[in-house]
Amino acid sequence: MTVSPHQIRNALIARDEIALIDLREESAFALGHPLFAAQIPLRRLDIEAPWRLPRRAVPLVLYDNGEGLVAPAIERLGTLGFSEVHALEGGLDGWRAAGFELFEDVNSYSKAFGELVEHQRHTPSLPAPDVQALIEEKADIAILDARRFDEYATMSIPGGVSTPGAELVLRAREVAPDPDTTIIVNCAGRTRSIIGAQSLVNAGLPNRVYALRNGTIGWTLAGQSLETGQQRRAPEPQGASVDEARARARAVSYRAGVRHIDWDELAWLRAQTGRTLYHYDVRLPEIYAAGHLPGFRAAQGGQLVQETDHNAPVRGARIVLSDDLGPRADMTASWLAQLGWEVLVLDWPSHVALETGPDGAPPPRGPEGRYKRPYEGTDNAAAAMQAYLDWEYRLVEQLRRDGTHGFTVI
Repeated sequence: MTVSPHQIRNALIARDEIALIDLREESAFALGHPLFAAQIPLRRLDIEAPWRLPRRAVPLVLYDNGEGLVAPAIERLGTLGFSEVHALEGGLDGWRAAGFELFEDVNSYSKAFGELVEHQRHTPSLPAPDVQALIEEKADIAILDARRFDEYATMSIPGGVSTPGAELVLRAREVAPDPDTTIIVNCAGRTRSIIGAQSLVNAGLPNRVYALRNGTIGWTLAGQSLETGQQRRAPEPQGASVDEARARARAVSYRAGVRHIDWDELAWLRAQTGRTLYHYDVRLPEIYAAGHLPGFRAAQGGQLVQETDHNAPVRGARIVLSDDLGPRADMTASWLAQLGWEVLVLDWPSHVALETGPDGAPPPRGPEGRYKRPYEGTDNAAAAMQAYLDWEYRLVEQLRRDGTHGFTVI
């Protein structure tokens, strides 16, 4: 059975559950795909689909670009127990022929959302030369790197401290206890810088807060040197600062319409087998491994916002977040709600026995078919980095043309 592009669009606008799956390799996917498509290459379908698509009766629509991937994928998914598997009528060409938008790169809708946030909220930012000047004059600043720790260790802004996105509201006051300290949030490109800085603004921190405009890409294009191999981490939050962060983050999530539930209410949601339910623990990987709630998978909050299409391919599903301290889940939930998700925060239950170790996710993909990101590593061509920035600048207008996103910005 085939599903037309117009039927997909109707489902997205109605916020029905649907997973639109691109079966090509990531390098091909990055050249153009529908906004809410998720990429699972055919060769990884057996190990990724059961993990990323937890409800076997979810409506799945598969497509390729004429490579002949759909028929074997339908057969495999049927063997895995998926019962509602369809082909996109006409494949990618059918989507294009219907006059609908194709988005480039990966994690495209999260990146487009970040651009929309900056466009609507005018998130404060500083260009790389201005930040370099502040460093040289030994100004009272704190540079918080909102990426994963491994990205930070690969290359970072001089003096930067690793503070992954969901940790910002929780730990910023530990790094910069003086409200007169200016906080600068950076990532590799734009999205996590914007979302990170706006998180601190939304939470009402008294400090002046800026995003580093264009992240380490902008830094490199300005001819400025990056550090490598750094190990600086934001300190563990203590006492009153945790309470302050908890109050600030809860207020933000409330404004975004996020609901809190207890363990019994989660059990009721889990019993609703007609709806996909994702469970994510948004703390740092090492904290997750030391003890997490049963059934919750690991996804650092900042990365969950950045890579939502990977972690939750079923658009229209519910997402439940957990965090023993609270602020990480509340801030992450506030962004997911603005991205159009029904997201709930679980109040951490003290009576539930914790599990330890990793979450059993499929092994990571290798280099085969991988899209080389122009913002990772230290050997990217200047032209590729500039082209990537130019693409991001155009995303707000492309969102407007597409018309299916349903994003809101508080």
